[in-house]
Amino acid sequence: MSAKNTPLGNIRNIGIIAHIDAGKTTTTERILYYSGKEHRMGEVHEGTAIMDYMQDEQERGITITSAATTFFWQKHQVNLIDTPGHVDFTAEVERSLRVLDGAVAVFCGVGGVEAQSETVWRQADRYHVPRVAFINKLDRSGAEVEHVLQEMRERLAAHPLQLQLPIGLEDEFKGVIDIINMTQIIYDDETGETFTTSAISEEYLEEAELHRLHLLETVAESDEELMEKYLTEDTLSTDDIKAGIRKLTVDRKITPVLLGSSLRNKGVQPLLDAIVDFLPSPKDVPEMTGHDPEDHNITFSCKPSRKEPFCALAFKITDDQHGPLTFLRIYSGELNEGDRVIVSSSKRKERASRIWRMHADHRDREKVVGPGEIVGVSGFKFAATGDTVCAEGAQLIELEPPKFPATVISMAVEPRSNDDRDKLMEVLQKLSREDPTFNYRTDDETGQLILSGMGELHLDIIATRITRDYKVACNTGNPRVTYREAVVGSGKGVGEFEQTMGGKDHYAKVELNVSRISSSEPELKISAPESVINPYSHQAITDGFNGGCISGPLGGYPIIQIAVDVTSGATREGWESEVAFTAATEAAMRDAINKAGAELMEPIMSLEVTTPDEFMGGIIHDLNGRRCEIQEIGDRGNMKVVHAKAPLAEMFGYATVVRGLSTGRASYSMEPFAFAPVPRKKWSDILGYDPE
Repeated sequence: MSAKNTPLGNIRNIGIIAHIDAGKTTTTERILYYSGKEHRMGEVHEGTAIMDYMQDEQERGITITSAATTFFWQKHQVNLIDTPGHVDFTAEVERSLRVLDGAVAVFCGVGGVEAQSETVWRQADRYHVPRVAFINKLDRSGAEVEHVLQEMRERLAAHPLQLQLPIGLEDEFKGVIDIINMTQIIYDDETGETFTTSAISEEYLEEAELHRLHLLETVAESDEELMEKYLTEDTLSTDDIKAGIRKLTVDRKITPVLLGSSLRNKGVQPLLDAIVDFLPSPKDVPEMTGHDPEDHNITFSCKPSRKEPFCALAFKITDDQHGPLTFLRIYSGELNEGDRVIVSSSKRKERASRIWRMHADHRDREKVVGPGEIVGVSGFKFAATGDTVCAEGAQLIELEPPKFPATVISMAVEPRSNDDRDKLMEVLQKLSREDPTFNYRTDDETGQLILSGMGELHLDIIATRITRDYKVACNTGNPRVTYREAVVGSGKGVGEFEQTMGGKDHYAKVELNVSRISSSEPELKISAPESVINPYSHQAITDGFNGGCISGPLGGYPIIQIAVDVTSGATREGWESEVAFTAATEAAMRDAINKAGAELMEPIMSLEVTTPDEFMGGIIHDLNGRRCEIQEIGDRGNMKVVHAKAPLAEMFGYATVVRGLSTGRASYSMEPFAFAPVPRKKWSDILGYDPE
């Protein structure tokens, strides 16, 4: 079956999500092999994984960028995205989940629900994505299924429904019990291609029957007809069970759980069956809705039909040896090669010069694609990540874009020559278009170029790409924290702008109040009546508000946790202008913030350290010296797990320290948690002066 002939109900758009080292990419490689997409198994540890095609990914043994592919299984077309597990690249997970209909969450049978497992699970919750869980690495020492299930319940508030039991664990793991069909699957060889299905052995039968009883009761409760049938016949058919599991999964009431060891080639084929049996097609999920770009109160829905006007979301931009490529998730209508489309937000026209079906970094050309498809398009020049593109001449719609976290770390970069500077600026523009969590700016005081990202690894890879991939000679400084500023209390400000420019007089006056809020995102309210401030000036005031949040009074850092209420304003007849209201709003904000007072804020990280018990004392002592707040100390198998809140400024180089404290046996993960006030005694070190 070819992609263009696949019925919409037989399409699955899924992602593989997990904590780093849980086995996402290895699982994906096995999926591609068993589905016939690839004729060899790629290995992450050998740098031969098909989906980890970047040189940095192959050298470091981690996934950095999400990679898309398409394969077929049981007459179903599966569009799959393999996502990174490292928190520095969480934007790749965010934008992938925004356009996917389902996901496979991979958990390590030893590590269970780890820090990034919680992050990606919350991301999937935010976009209402149904999931199937795969407990991997059951061949590893310390593997335990019930422990992982319990952590799913407690840490993820999930409702796991176990569909398989393990036959042995650790070195003895050799197959699974299929609770739906009440059979056992024993893998006969190392490739996992041949396996024996037979009746369940006596030693597992009682446990299997207990799990099947729970499965039948759960499925029966999903549907009145199934409940009536179950009460009448005391059982359900295999088709009934699968239909009930599917309904509960699509409604996100349960998470079906399967078991295996991807590296040892066990359990992947049943996972493939579960993907097509239980995860939704584009027809099964709610229609995507968006709003009119001119009036957000007017909403539209995108029906998944080829007869509807074309509408798609651009969720990823790349620029490789083949040139710029825009990834689209199509929600309605058709896109033909050569079609002209409109970017809804900017009204700019684009042309789809080529349409590509992606397989990692390989491309297969398509002439026409329809709803439910995930494809790459060449020829777009203006569309950015999160933009909606619509058919030319059709009603423009803006779909909800993915949301990305703020950057928390920065470093200086300096080109070695003027020629290199021009090349560097061009490269930085490309990289920031590809990666919405990477940005750059020029420091007003030093003239240095400052790169900002999500972590040390993120910036390290950016620097490597600049020098090695784009051949730009430059020097980089040490990473440093990106601080923020927040108002301490409340303040009232007044701003006026009066100037003659280009032969026209401009005047505006704005009065506003600022106050502290708990949310990091600044909030704007315009409560001034229309008789005082015309609604046509609201956009100019919004621009001034955004500009006023860019730079705080202490160190020029962005302002967070601030609410602004514009209470009054004025202009003169014939002197009205957007420029005047924007400038007056910025001036009023500066006045109000100075009166309210400001304080420095620093990023606080959620830290998880896993260590053998004998090294606990040294690790806790070191964390206390880093201003860390220990939250909890727990057990994970035969290891101790320390959960703490850690100031990012104190955690540079921690990877080397934790290895030294534990002779290389401890590991850690860290992700952004919140911003908190910097201790006053450290202000002068950060600002270079004493604000007093």
